[in-house]
Amino acid sequence: MKNISKLLVGFSFALPVLFLLLSKTGTADTMDKMKASENAEIATLAGGCFWCTESDLEQLTGVVDVVSGYSGGHVENPTYRQVSSGKSGHIEVIEVKYDPKVVSYEQVLDYFFRHIDPTDDKGSFVDRGPQYRPAIFYHNAEQKQIAEQFIMEIDKAMIYPKPLKTELIEFEKFYPAEEYHQDYYKKSSLKYKYYRYASGRDKYLDEVFGDDRKETPKTLRQLIEEKKLLSKVKEYSKPAKSEIKSNLTELQYYVTQEEGTERPFDNEYWDNKEAGIYVDIVTGEPLFSSTDKYKSGTGWPSFTKPINPGYIVEKTDYKLIYPRTEVRSKFGDSHLGHVFKDGPKPTGLRYCMNSAAMKFVPVSEMKTQGYEEYLYLFDK
Repeated sequence: MKNISKLLVGFSFALPVLFLLLSKTGTADTMDKMKASENAEIATLAGGCFWCTESDLEQLTGVVDVVSGYSGGHVENPTYRQVSSGKSGHIEVIEVKYDPKVVSYEQVLDYFFRHIDPTDDKGSFVDRGPQYRPAIFYHNAEQKQIAEQFIMEIDKAMIYPKPLKTELIEFEKFYPAEEYHQDYYKKSSLKYKYYRYASGRDKYLDEVFGDDRKETPKTLRQLIEEKKLLSKVKEYSKPAKSEIKSNLTELQYYVTQEEGTERPFDNEYWDNKEAGIYVDIVTGEPLFSSTDKYKSGTGWPSFTKPINPGYIVEKTDYKLIYPRTEVRSKFGDSHLGHVFKDGPKPTGLRYCMNSAAMKFVPVSEMKTQGYEEYLYLFDK
């Protein structure tokens, strides 16, 4: 009994202290959110059904709050029935409050575009009519300029199957939608999931960005930059088979021409920390940079991305029980290694390469060996 009494007394003292600590933590979190909300900027966006766009944009880091509503029409304080009739002039929109210190306006647009169909000005998926068309309501000249430039770059890169038809409209007023529409994906989860699936939104997005877009997402900015790199690809010549055999060591030939694999922790570059680039041992194609190399613990040189995806070809390899993605050089057709989806951010990829398939060119020799254009990688 004495022991139990002591425990109860101790607990009675500990409980207020614990409560105080938790309340302080909760207060700090609330204060942080309030501070972020005070400094927040606003993006007003239309991408079809606001149940979906609200749900998606709330997942973006740096977004403080998302409210569903209506903008662009002539009716004051419109109801959902008025807007959905298509006669009010309003469009279903979301008001996105975001912290510009965490996420930029372009990044908000980037995320927004990757969750809608910006090419359909007649509606959005199953919802048809001008009240569901895609639009960006710009709040100032800077937002308008950023949106215009970004749309132009997306179109030039031809990321979507059709040109963008997202309207830019000067913002005037935002009317919040009825309360039952706010956070609909939380309040009516089953109905929301059924609607979203039946709408065809995710099916379309999977077709455009791949069905692994959630696991290994790429921003539109990344895709734009990749397209720019692809336009800079230079042609390299593959030597005759006899020349390749005479120029390579037995191991290099086995790896590149016979799709072999060298031993882990017993190869030239697995632990190389020198700054420079790695090129195809056969043709000299620029493949990887030391700026993207990391210690994977596998015993092979590992990278998060290639210098230019235009010099890389990926194929499905069925040599083991399970399929793997083989990586080969574009012009030399050399077997380089494999790529796996267990790498670090920002790509989430691990390009696991064979040292024997590559030649290392240190920064000090890049200019003399013809790789001067890649010196910018080491300016940081």
